[in-house]
Amino acid sequence: MADETQSTPHVNPWIIAVSVMFSTFMEVLDTTVVNVSLPHIAGNLSATPDEATWALTSYLVANAIILPLTGWLASHFGRKRLLMMAVVGFTAASFLCGLAPTLGALIVFRIIQGACGGALQPISQAVLLEAFPPKDRGKAMAFWGLGIVVAPMLGPVLGGWLTDSYSWRWVFYINIPVGIASIIMTRLFIFDPPYIRRKSESVDYWGIGMLAVGIGALQIVLDKGQEEDWFSSHWILALAIVSLVAVASFVVYELLIEHPVVDLRVFKVRTYSTGVFLMTLLGFVLYGSLVLLPIFLQTLLGYPALQAGFAMAPRGVGSFLAMPIVGAIMAKFDARKLLAVGLIVASSTLVMLGSLSLDAGYWHVFWPQFIQGTSLALLFVPLTTATMDPIPKERMGNATSIFNLMRNIGGSAGIATVTTLVARRRQTYTNILGAHVNPYSLGTRIMLENTRRAFMASGADFVTATQRAYAALFGAVERQAAMLSFNSAFWLLAVLFIAIVPFILLMKRPATRGGGMAAH
Repeated sequence: MADETQSTPHVNPWIIAVSVMFSTFMEVLDTTVVNVSLPHIAGNLSATPDEATWALTSYLVANAIILPLTGWLASHFGRKRLLMMAVVGFTAASFLCGLAPTLGALIVFRIIQGACGGALQPISQAVLLEAFPPKDRGKAMAFWGLGIVVAPMLGPVLGGWLTDSYSWRWVFYINIPVGIASIIMTRLFIFDPPYIRRKSESVDYWGIGMLAVGIGALQIVLDKGQEEDWFSSHWILALAIVSLVAVASFVVYELLIEHPVVDLRVFKVRTYSTGVFLMTLLGFVLYGSLVLLPIFLQTLLGYPALQAGFAMAPRGVGSFLAMPIVGAIMAKFDARKLLAVGLIVASSTLVMLGSLSLDAGYWHVFWPQFIQGTSLALLFVPLTTATMDPIPKERMGNATSIFNLMRNIGGSAGIATVTTLVARRRQTYTNILGAHVNPYSLGTRIMLENTRRAFMASGADFVTATQRAYAALFGAVERQAAMLSFNSAFWLLAVLFIAIVPFILLMKRPATRGGGMAAH
């Protein structure tokens, strides 16, 4: 310990936290801030909306490929050097994205941006876990969790405002001042610990290649599957097979060689492997519900895009208020108990959202989100600190890389699942409800007659009024069917949260109450 103190300059850990938070927040924000700008990007660059979505997919694919490589890259190049390279690359790519003259150029720059951004989350997490003493690591993870939880919720609001007020290009330009601040603070306050030295072993090119192919193909399948009707599309099926073969080969190969690019032996630690499993499902539920709500607000309740973004703000507010509190009490309570409470509370809020109707007002949406935001603090902070507790410092970069990768893959799988579920269940419920709308139903006849009279009163003739009445009746059936499909999706996510509570018992109590790592 004395050697580490002498060789590494002492910096206040909160200054280090702010330094890495700039880059983390910028990267996580960029995964969602572009979403609302896609129609504008498509129109401005003479592309179809489907083509424009590759600006999202290309970023996610590059990001997913680099994430698990971050631990190895940090050992190969040095953590500070890699962090500086990643922030500089991300900032420069953001500037180029704003200048992109064509969709093809934008996609290329987004790939660079995603590749650079993939290293930011795991590096910042590893740096924070090492900068704080064990008893304060709960506070550190609470601060880090603010960026991870709040940024995806702020993204659509900020993206909508910048696009409406200025141009879609400002969605990328906004990263430049944040990136410059991050570069300066990283240069001044982040230092490599003594145990991170450039390793001399040969580069695992086969591992890198199989990982890139497997994870890249998987991300494209998850992102484009619903759009292409899943395995009825030959190219989605082919990519799924390629992903399965490449990932399986990668796992076997990495377990057999002496110096793997991703050390999968860390999964032998039961607490860590359980924590990664829980984080994957947490990403599944969180991102799944995050994509459901704005669609529900816009398509069924008629909210404009920007107003839907503001309506989702309570979740971020709840997280913002609760994160510091949870970080402070982590030193006094078993992280596993806090995690169990968080899962139960979060599940109850999903039940509340699953009970909404077409008559729902703002406050019906506000309270479930606010309470869910507070529960997310009880999920992210204890889960991260408890999962990383038994991991030695020299393996921390590798462990955080896998941890963040699985959260992102879980999120992509959650989004793909809920969007498919809503689309399929909507068709089912339309058929079920439509079967009860027939000329022999008194309610149907009364509604049809009242609607026809209303159209005739506005000047339509009998035939036109009848056609409009039938269309209005079918529209009402479709709206109810859509509402039921959203309800069923929220209920599924609620059940998933409750189902994973028993797995917490597989995790060991952290060696320190604050969730810090055991001494190694």
